[in-house]
Amino acid sequence: MSTRDHDFDDRSGLGAGGAAEVAAENLAQRRRGGRKKICKFCAEKVEGIDYKDTQTLRYFLTERGKIVPRRISGNCAGHQRTLTDSIKRARMVALLPFTTAQ
Repeated sequence: MSTRDHDFDDRSGLGAGGAAEVAAENLAQRRRGGRKKICKFCAEKVEGIDYKDTQTLRYFLTERGKIVPRRISGNCAGHQRTLTDSIKRARMVALLPFTTAQ
């Protein structure tokens, strides 16, 4: 048998490293699935997002001071835009930091 015959497994139809490729594909499918995130503001039926409510706004900031993206926070598009505006307004009034000190 040549080395070329070892690179191809006739039983599975997969080339060299085929099992690893299938495992990686299954892992990627599992990552995409999962529980759907819901918008915190829609669930609580919030009328508007107040820029002076820093406790709520801090929940949507990372340790570095960046705004958490919509795909991670689970906010709907409209509330994410309003939230971003509120965070930026709170930063301008010095209620929230732009960045953290290192």
